[in-house]
Amino acid sequence: MAEIQKKPVKIVETGLRDAHQSLMATRMTTEQMLPIIDTMDKVGYYAVECWGGATFDACLRFLKEDPWDRLRKLKAGFKNTRLQMLFRGQNILGYNHYADDVVEYFVQKSVANGIDVIRIFDCLNDLRNLQTAVKAANKEKAEVQIALSYTLGDAYTLDYWKDIAKRIEDMGANSICIKDMAGLLVPYAAQELVTALKESTTLDIDLHTHYTSGVASMTYLKAVEAGCDRIDTAISPLALGTSQPATEVMVETLKGTPYDTGLSQDILADIADYFTPIREEAIKSGLLNTKVLGVNIKTLRYQVPGGMLSNLVSQLKEAGREDLYREVLEEIPRVRKDFGEPPLVTPSSQIVGTQAVMNVIAGERYKLVPKESKKIMLGEFGQTVKPFNPEVQKKIIGDETPITCRPADLIPPQLPQFEKECAQWKQQDEDVLSYALFPKVAEEFFKYREAQQTRVDSTVADVADKAYPV
Repeated sequence: MAEIQKKPVKIVETGLRDAHQSLMATRMTTEQMLPIIDTMDKVGYYAVECWGGATFDACLRFLKEDPWDRLRKLKAGFKNTRLQMLFRGQNILGYNHYADDVVEYFVQKSVANGIDVIRIFDCLNDLRNLQTAVKAANKEKAEVQIALSYTLGDAYTLDYWKDIAKRIEDMGANSICIKDMAGLLVPYAAQELVTALKESTTLDIDLHTHYTSGVASMTYLKAVEAGCDRIDTAISPLALGTSQPATEVMVETLKGTPYDTGLSQDILADIADYFTPIREEAIKSGLLNTKVLGVNIKTLRYQVPGGMLSNLVSQLKEAGREDLYREVLEEIPRVRKDFGEPPLVTPSSQIVGTQAVMNVIAGERYKLVPKESKKIMLGEFGQTVKPFNPEVQKKIIGDETPITCRPADLIPPQLPQFEKECAQWKQQDEDVLSYALFPKVAEEFFKYREAQQTRVDSTVADVADKAYPV
């Protein structure tokens, strides 16, 4: 085994994306971010993750903001720091597969508006669903980071991870991320996994986890000792719970060692001071529920990410069946096994979770089946690591024939149609992509934007009339 090279660890700050997505339902506004950007730009982070994931949908749907405008403003402020986004492969930032022309255009516009590092993942780890995004990102000269959705199960051996890492390098990725969305990776398993990956690939390895199960900081330490190159952390007011380990804690832990990050605690303290009142206001308003800040060791038992748990609770509450919570938790691993043991990450986590809820509420397994469950059984999301339970598949899809090709091969070009449908609202090229991903939500936003512009125009005209009366 090659000797591990001890070197400074690079920090990816998640405060402007995954941290507030995990703790505060992605509700931080651009206005809240902008005043602290100049200070964050002085830290020396490897990158700041600030876009993609659920931020796009939340901007349009809840904040009435243009996500593209947010990205441009962030780029203008971060003059010395790479900007990073999360990209769901052929799903882009939505929940269904899109045609290649839409994926390529989205990558092109993301880089043109300011993204430097694109972290691309697929919920099934089906690398076919990443090909188009990887080629497009390489063409635009962005750093291509492919994320492995980490999970546990019979199929997910060290040989599986080593093999997929080699294939990722061959695909043209520049770095690999171990994406542990549920906080399942425990310290010594992380050491073992990073060691194995380092034997298989020469690419930089970035570890992303969540504090949900309470072990994340220890996991980072063992991963770093095994040669992990980057870790994802969140500034302390936005850390822990379902978010990431705190940036300052990891910086202090590694200080004075060969892994020293070189980041200044004084600058980090200023950033923490800025975000503290935002956190306190979120707790006061109920936006940040303190329940998500605790340790939930059940995560390790049921392999359920924190966001998925809260979805289950709300689904059962709406049905008036909160008493079935434990039964649903126990049903999730069974459904996951029937569905080919996929990692539980958007959208597979929602599909498995919703099916488990329906199985328990109906009192009969697979009596009620959402269209997404049918799609996964038809192969429309891609190939799972293990085969589906044939009896369950037959019950769900009947005599329909599943597809075996890359799902996007069956989707004809979509951009011309989206351009046509969006024409009346289009004020910038990027509007077509907002519409493509979330048609109804985007249309509501466009109407809102138009109303705001009309109001501003009439106010300006009114002021002009009073200043220069005829």
